Amino acid sequence: MLPHEKALVQRLQDRPFALLGINNDGAAAEVLPRFKKEGITWRNAIEPGENSLASQWNVTGYPHLYLVDATGKIRHHWLGSPGDEVLDQKTDELVAEALQRK
Repeated sequence: MLPHEKALVQRLQDRPFALLGINNDGAAAEVLPRFKKEGITWRNAIEPGENSLASQWNVTGYPHLYLVDATGKIRHHWLGSPGDEVLDQKTDELVAEALQRK
């Protein structure tokens, strides 16, 4: 999903949108060089271990996606990719809602 995530971040950079990642692939010293190499510019929690955000949110597989609206409510939840078109459509709907709230 990385190419699509990059495109989403770029396309929505001036909109009320944020992509947040939770990475439990290893310690920051191991993960950060890979982020730089792969062009991951959005915020990520790097938390390997039993008490990570991933375990607190009951993540059972990857990718595991939560789409949260401007009020903090989880509006969509997917285990596995819903596909680029669905993700774009649902994200665009929530961005439009956030813009209307301004």
